[in-house]
Amino acid sequence: MQKPYLETKVRLDKWLWAARFFKTRSLAKQAIEGGKIHCDGQRVKPSKEISVGITLTIRQDLDEKIILVLALSEQRRGAPEAALLYSETEASIAEREKRSAERKAGLASFIVSDHRPNKKERRQIHQFQRINLSNDD
Repeated sequence: MQKPYLETKVRLDKWLWAARFFKTRSLAKQAIEGGKIHCDGQRVKPSKEISVGITLTIRQDLDEKIILVLALSEQRRGAPEAALLYSETEASIAEREKRSAERKAGLASFIVSDHRPNKKERRQIHQFQRINLSNDD
């Protein structure tokens, strides 16, 4: 396994791509411009040059990761080498696991039917909807 290059500064969008947070640089750029990436708590531009020791907050879908930059690289390599570029904070990991468990618990109460509603069930659904619409007024 090769070590990441020892560079002093790298563009943020290149680093996010090299660290495999995004599949392309343009997706990384869109995320940065959309405010989904914060550097030391502040919104940044894709051309921001980052260095080792900077803390990044990355929002992807429903998850938010707080990572510490350990090494720099402009080249995209395999996932094991990309994982050496950063480390996620313990608090961030715990928070993500907590939110994931909450989402899973919320889906547990969701009732999934094994069939389409029959005529009687459709009438009950429509009656329930009419009652709720009249209560909203």
